[in-house]
Order: sequence, then structure tokens, then C-alpha cells
Amino acid sequence: MTPRIIDRDSARGLDWPGAIDALRQGHLAAAAEVRDLFLGPGSGSLLTRAAWLPGRGFGVKAVTVFGDNPARGLPSVQGAMLVFDPETGVLTAVIDAPLVTQYKTCADSVLGAQILARPDSRRLLIVGAGVLAGGLVAAYRAGMPHLDQVQVWARRPEQARALAERLAAEGHAVTPVTDLAAAVAQADIVSTATMAREPVLRGEWVRPGTHVDLIGAFRAEMREADDALMTRARIFVDSRATTIAHIGELAIPIAAGVLTPDDVLGDLYDLVPGRCGRTGADQITVFKNGGGAHLDTMIAAWIAAAA
Repeated sequence: MTPRIIDRDSARGLDWPGAIDALRQGHLAAAAEVRDLFLGPGSGSLLTRAAWLPGRGFGVKAVTVFGDNPARGLPSVQGAMLVFDPETGVLTAVIDAPLVTQYKTCADSVLGAQILARPDSRRLLIVGAGVLAGGLVAAYRAGMPHLDQVQVWARRPEQARALAERLAAEGHAVTPVTDLAAAVAQADIVSTATMAREPVLRGEWVRPGTHVDLIGAFRAEMREADDALMTRARIFVDSRATTIAHIGELAIPIAAGVLTPDDVLGDLYDLVPGRCGRTGADQITVFKNGGGAHLDTMIAAWIAAAA
């Protein structure tokens, strides 16, 4: 059997509500078994993620992440996703990994926000204007249409302006901002998608009731939020297995004794069925989007079924 090769040009029938629902339904099924492998220095890394979803199949995603690649005219993330049949082990699909990553990462964050953000949230702030930012705006707008004010901040203001102009051409009104502290203080949802190794988001800026969606950090030395925010917030993750011991957002404050693993109140296997979540309008909620091969496999299966 020849596996199907699916890239952006051949993918069909993909939309943000479908991606979000694929993750929601996936977390109502039996829990997955996952393994991650990171290799290489901080300047360039190979990330391999594998998952077994009982009764639904196996998936392996291998990607390289080179943060300086855009200056070379190359994508920062490249790789492939392999999907295997659960009954025979046959390789059924090879899918462009950045396509899987975009839909998985953005849908993951929006699913977390649908559950944890205040229902009356209207103002969204995107921190970072890189490869994920445009998808985040589109996914949040599709999954939470009541968000009618969207701002974007980037370390380089011209990058935020260029993103806003591109999104305006796609029908999304986005305002670039230069004062990060002021923008955070006014936001109902803050979504960070940076390559930061030191915190860019400070707890003193965040008002009660805000939902914070942390995406960028994916290695043990990386973090986007400071200790003040993490100690003020109710903390949730997409997957305990891929975040607590592996990503600096949690691993660094845990190692320092600022947090303990018990401060993580639940992951999507708890949030989706409603076993935990926001319990008050004034609470600050943090959702660490760390990803995982089970999430990739859920999205890859959805892409393959739609193509």
C-alpha cells in the first residue's frame, strides 16, 4: 500500500472549527501513550514525537526548529508527520509537518481558551508576530467569534505592522501595538507565541480574570511568563506528560521551588470532560500549550480524512 502524501497544496476541507473539534473529541477517548525526543543545541533542534492512540493508530512527527532560518529565507520549522494503521501498522499517510503543527497548535490553544477564558472575553492580544501568529488570529476568530478586538505586539514593531497589514487583506482587523504592558493590562486573553528564553510576560501586568495562553516555550531552558504570573494563576496544560518535566515554563519554577507539579490542576483529558477549569470570574488562568504527538496524531487523522 502506497501512503498518501499530503501537503498544503493537496490538503482539502480544512477549517478551524473542524480542527478544534478533532482535539475535543480526541480527549473524550482513551488516553494516549506518548514519547518525545529532543536533540541538538538551542540554535537548531530536532524534535521527534511519537504517540499511540488506542484503537485509532500510531503517529510520529519529526521536525527541525531553527529560529534563525527566516533570515536565510527558509522556514523555521520543517519536517514530516507519519500516520500508521492501528490494526496492521501500515504507513497510511505522510503529511507536511508544518501543516499539522499549525492546525494542532492553534486549535489546541483555542480549545483551552474556549474552556478557560471568561465567556464575556472580547479583547485578544497576540504576543509575537512569527509563523504562528496569523493562524492564531484566524483560529481564535473562528472558535471564539465574540472576540471583536485583536491586537498584536512584536519585539520588532515593523513585524507587527506587516502582520496586521497581511491579516487585513485576509479580512481580519488587527491593531499593532508597541506598549506591551499596557496591552496586556487591557486584554481578556493573552496568547504568547515567541521564541523567548527569558520571560516576556510579567504577572504585575495581568489583571484579574485574564486568560493567558502560553505557546512559545518548547525546551527546558525556555519560558515566556515570569514567576509572579505563574504563582498568581490557576495553571492548566494541554498534556501533563509533555509539559511539566520538559518545558521551562513549568520545569524552571518547579526546580526553583516556586511551584510544585501539584500546582498544575489538569490537562485536556480533565478539562474537556469538565472535571476542572475556571471557577470564578476574577481568576487568572494559564494554559500551557506544550503539544504532544497524540495531539499531532488527532489532527493528522482529521487532515487525512478530509483530504
